[in-house]
Amino acid sequence: MTLSKRATVYFAPEIHRALRLKAAATDRPISEIVNDAVRCSLAEDADDLAAFEERAGEPSLDFEAVVKDLRKSGKL
Repeated sequence: MTLSKRATVYFAPEIHRALRLKAAATDRPISEIVNDAVRCSLAEDADDLAAFEERAGEPSLDFEAVVKDLRKSGKL
């Protein structure tokens, strides 16, 4: 049995309507849909953080220099 925590979340009316419609169409509660969306977003954040850590040792590039190089090579 998973314990749930209660939170008050305010949605824009059109988002709330879309959630209600999706909940009805999928026979799932809004809280389950929102939990799944938040879980997915947090997983993406964890993937991004892992990628940053993986690339931490790479040298940084100057944006202006990259753009100049792209222009010089005819790619921009």
